[in-house]
This record gives sequence, structure tokens and C-alpha cells, in this order.
Amino acid sequence: MFKENIKLRLTATFLICFLFFLQLNAQRWDVPADKKSKNSYIKFDGNTAKEGEAIFTKNCKSCHGDLGKSNGIKTMNPAPPDLSQALTQELTDGELFYILNTGRNAMPSFKNTLSEEERWKAISFIRSFNNKYVQVLSKTDPTKSKLVKINCVFDSLSNKLKLNIIANEKTGVIPLKDAEVSLFVTRYFGKLQIEKTIRTNADGIAIFNFPKDLPGDKTGNVDVAIKVSDELYGEIESVNKFNIGIPTDKLGLTQNRAIWNILKKAPWWIIITYTSIVLTVGAFLLYIIFSLLKIRKLGEN
Repeated sequence: MFKENIKLRLTATFLICFLFFLQLNAQRWDVPADKKSKNSYIKFDGNTAKEGEAIFTKNCKSCHGDLGKSNGIKTMNPAPPDLSQALTQELTDGELFYILNTGRNAMPSFKNTLSEEERWKAISFIRSFNNKYVQVLSKTDPTKSKLVKINCVFDSLSNKLKLNIIANEKTGVIPLKDAEVSLFVTRYFGKLQIEKTIRTNADGIAIFNFPKDLPGDKTGNVDVAIKVSDELYGEIESVNKFNIGIPTDKLGLTQNRAIWNILKKAPWWIIITYTSIVLTVGAFLLYIIFSLLKIRKLGEN
């Protein structure tokens, strides 16, 4: 009996340790080596931390909770960690930036919803809970982004959009090689990404296969957003209008009667139902007031 109890305890201890290891491993990220060394071009200080707190509160607090209080959502698997703790603070700035960019499981990618500056400011807020943190600034010069030019050529035969990304330096024209390029089309409820993010070649060229069935406006115009991220020149975004969509003569979503529209353009059934409820409640309140007055009059008599 004693030996059986020992075996049960050892088995239980092993299972607990194994589950703890799985939980810990689930929170670790496999970050590429070249991403770990990335640093911010923004110097972290009290102002950037304050701005980062507002960004964190809006986008991260609902899951991670208040930093330093370990009050994040516990029911998620894996549970979002308290980002002020050692598990997060031991990561490099590049790893934190990669995590914000990539996302995983329930955590979304913030690469296309937050600007690079906003992402770094969120990290600045997270680092403000680490007294031992020493920042290493990046060599990226954000002012250099003004030197970047994105040339676009659309081949209607192959339906490919060719981007040539260059920087007009004083020493001459320099192609941005190995820069990350993402392509988006503006839709009613956000941006639709075209293909996946790709890198430019040695000549600063990136080629995207554009959908042949993407609706445009009445004349086929489509608003295309190009987002470039380069280690030296930073993040550059350009929005252009191209006549490469299918001409679509349809009323906009805000021109029809719909539940998301203003009151004047709400569906008739909603207007009638709402009006009926208001009139019914109003009539009921008048009836109660009339009854109370009648009771009061009877009491006086």
C-alpha cells in the first residue's frame, strides 16, 4: 500500500511538471534570428511610454490585463502573460516587435492595424516596468523614408503589379533590396491584403499577382495601398488609384437602407418597430398617470 502511494505521488508530480512545461513552452515564440536583433529608432522615455500605455489599453489590455497585476484572462489557452514579468522582459526588443507583427492563436497581428511607431511605443510602455532595461537604438533614420519612391507598373496581360522601390540618395539612386512589401486594397470595412508579404530582390523589385475578379468603382478604379518596411529607411506607405478592377455600378453600403446606416436610411421595419414601441410605452405611461389621478380624485371624494 505504501509503495502504491509513492508511485501515485510520483506519477502526479511528473504530470504536473509535464503540464507546466507544456504551458511554459506554449507561451514561447520561435522568432527568426534576424528579427531578434531589430531595435527601435524611437528613444524610449516617459512620453513614449505614456503614449504606448494608451495604445496598450486600447489593443492589449482586454486580454493581458493591467501590467504588474496579473489580472489577464485566465480561461484562454495559453493564458496571455503579464507582460511586466520576466518571461516577457527577458525577450529582446526585436522579439517583442516580431510578436506584435505576427500574432498567434487568439492574438491578432498588429502589423497592418498599428503603425511601426505605435508598435514601438507600445513596447516602450512594456519596458517601463523593467528597471534593468537598457535600450539599444536602431540605425534606422525615419527621415530617410522621404527619400523612398515606389514606382508601379501594371501588366494587364499577366495581371501582375510590378513595384520598383528605390531611394534617391545624394550619391545616386539606391534600390531597396530585401525590403518587406505588403499590398492592400481598400474595402468598405478595412483593407484586403493581396497575396502574402514578400521581399524585394537585389534590384528593389517586388511583383504581385493581382486578382482578375476584384470589383472596382464604376470605371474600375481601385485604391491600392503599398506598405514597405526596410531596416534602414523605416516604414513607408503609399496609396494609389489604379484602373485595374472590374467596373462595378453598385450603390455604396451607406446609400441603401441598412441596419448600420443613419436613422433616415434605416430599414422600414426597424423604424416601424421602434416607433410602435415608443408609442406603446408612451401610451402605457399616460394610462398609469391617468389612473393615479383618478385614484387621487376618488380618495378626495
